[in-house]
Amino acid sequence: MLKRWFAAAACSCLVVSQSAFGASSDMFKGKTITYIVATSPGGGYDTYSRLIARYLQKYLPGSRILVKNVPGAGNVIGANTIYNARPDGTTIGMFNTGLIYDQLVSNRALKFDLTKFSWIGKAATESRALVIASNSGLKSFDDLAASKTPVKFSTSGIGTASFFDTRILADSIHLNVQVVNGFSGNTGEMSMLRGEIAAQVSTVDSLEQFVKNGKGFWALAITGNEPELARVPKVSQYVKDERGKSLLDLLQAISELGRLTAGPPGIPADILSVERQALTSVMKDPEFLAEAKKLNLPIDALPGDAVEVKIRAALSQPADTVAALKRAADGG
Repeated sequence: MLKRWFAAAACSCLVVSQSAFGASSDMFKGKTITYIVATSPGGGYDTYSRLIARYLQKYLPGSRILVKNVPGAGNVIGANTIYNARPDGTTIGMFNTGLIYDQLVSNRALKFDLTKFSWIGKAATESRALVIASNSGLKSFDDLAASKTPVKFSTSGIGTASFFDTRILADSIHLNVQVVNGFSGNTGEMSMLRGEIAAQVSTVDSLEQFVKNGKGFWALAITGNEPELARVPKVSQYVKDERGKSLLDLLQAISELGRLTAGPPGIPADILSVERQALTSVMKDPEFLAEAKKLNLPIDALPGDAVEVKIRAALSQPADTVAALKRAADGG
């Protein structure tokens, strides 16, 4: 589905449509807005971004929105680009909320402060779950938890969201895990099919088709309340101490902030207000919602001011949680 959508939206120069959104939004008439996606073309972030950008024009009449992919370093390069753009509202974009982890561990590659972005809104909640490969020999999460030998989990790499999600899960409920890095896109699922990797922690929407095809099964619901996880064991059943609960609370906070749209610091209040209102209108647009449903893109929106509050809360972690993340980032 994502490939078909990308093919249909391959031209990043999007056509203008008009709207009776309001006179204040005319400030973008005749202007080009660059919408940066901090990932490669064709994936989930790219698909959300292109759909949002196309409808955003409807509520910023007279604008021309150009989608630009700036991948690399686990979304860091794209986020750096957005942050350091001119703060006039003509450069905005989307990146992974897992960058909260990077800021908490003081990743030197970050050229931004998440609390200073001009937050425009968010489109979704990225519920996390653990999937076990059907060919792994493990029949349930309890089998995995009881394993005497380390169970191989795939992640994108040290410092990425999938890496921290996996380490948080393992540390909070004391799993015997061997993290294998270097997987991107669907290469983790391919490795599971080959019997090289036994399990993976990721978003529910990214693993849904893998499970539907019978190649894996939902083993543990980590965050969110997805219908397909209704009968799956919940991670809360296995948390034994406050430290584990604190780590999982952080993971829950990050999963609630999916598919963000942000601009650089210092966008004037009147411009930011118009962009926030425009994105809020997109999230309520019946045609947008119908198309998102057709593309299997869940929508659970929040406006920019609410996102800003949640970002600040997620970054306000106790010292022992930050210490645990730093040990994970160092491979400890």
